[in-house]
Amino acid sequence: MSDISFIHAADLHLDSPFKGLSHLPEPIFQKMKESTFEALNLLVEKAIDKQVDFVLLVGDLFDNEKQSLKAQVKLRNAFEELKRHDISVYLSYGNHDFTRGNSHPVTYPDNVFIFPDEHVTHFTYQKNGAAKAAIYGFSYENRSVTTKKADEYEIASKDIPFHIAMLHGSLYSNTDHDVYAPFRLSDLTDKDFDYWALGHIHQREVVKEDPPVVYPGNIQGRTSKEAGEKGCYHVELSARDASMTFLPLQSLEFNHRTADVSGCGELHQLESAILKTVTDSTVSAGPELLQLNLSGNQAKLEEWETSLDDVIQLVNETVMHHKDWKYIYRYSIERTLPANYDELAEGEHFAGELLRHADSVSIQPYLTELYQHKQAKKHLETMSHDEEDQIKQKAKQLLVHELLSGGGE
Repeated sequence: MSDISFIHAADLHLDSPFKGLSHLPEPIFQKMKESTFEALNLLVEKAIDKQVDFVLLVGDLFDNEKQSLKAQVKLRNAFEELKRHDISVYLSYGNHDFTRGNSHPVTYPDNVFIFPDEHVTHFTYQKNGAAKAAIYGFSYENRSVTTKKADEYEIASKDIPFHIAMLHGSLYSNTDHDVYAPFRLSDLTDKDFDYWALGHIHQREVVKEDPPVVYPGNIQGRTSKEAGEKGCYHVELSARDASMTFLPLQSLEFNHRTADVSGCGELHQLESAILKTVTDSTVSAGPELLQLNLSGNQAKLEEWETSLDDVIQLVNETVMHHKDWKYIYRYSIERTLPANYDELAEGEHFAGELLRHADSVSIQPYLTELYQHKQAKKHLETMSHDEEDQIKQKAKQLLVHELLSGGGE
């Protein structure tokens, strides 16, 4: 049984609108808007360079069910380039680009095989006239698939050497994302598939190595929640084992950076300290959109707070025009809870009662009106439990700071 190789990618989100970032300088914003297409082009280059047999695209190729003509034509061009190198493509649609949402689809070349509906079916990949792999999957017809689709995957023929399953969905235990096509790990590993190609979760993860159950993540980060390298996996399957190599594809990275400015005694020293942090090539050598956290002498930082916008702008003007540009699009001052917070929170006084309430209360009721707002809800994503905890933590830090800022106890 000879080896086969393929690219496993998912969640391309072509033509993402990059909500909430249109305030950035026009050149930066335009580079960001093109980033998903540049990542797609690099995916095609990698597939050709690795001489793979085929490419798997597991859902959410587009960001929206009403797909722009630009995104569809760019994708078709990519498929035509793969066809010129005899590389097949197997694709499924997910919750973002469900099939009933696009009434004017573009026709793709005949090297592209599309799972047409929500019934799990399979295609047979042939090499040199022989069946080499059966590839299984389904597409979302509507925005939500809540049934346990994993139960529908069954081996078609034991005469075919390799069996690869494509599934756009999430583990029952995942609380950070909307749960679609839910499954337990045992639902997959109990079946005799050689590789589970997953999609939907934007954080890459090898959930299990034998058999491989893999989320490649998305190919291009789009928010601060999607930080670091993004890309796809190059997979080689043999009768003996599976080899998986992550291939970065991102055109730019969203990253978090902390600048320790404790050594700055004067405001003018901040610029050098921040610039040193931003241009640290050991962290990332490519273009970056940065969320900066300033740590150090809290009293000094608060004293300089009204001037920080000017300092950040000076840093951005220095680094935003380089080939491997950087741009700080958001910053914050690191505020910490005082050492006596627990004692303060246990006290029988107004501050203690207020802090105990802050520890126990949920922030969701305070966000309901915002998430129901006709315009605002178009630009908001569901918050994870970790994000809620971070918001609550920052609120407590600010609360304690304001309570104690006048020297109170």
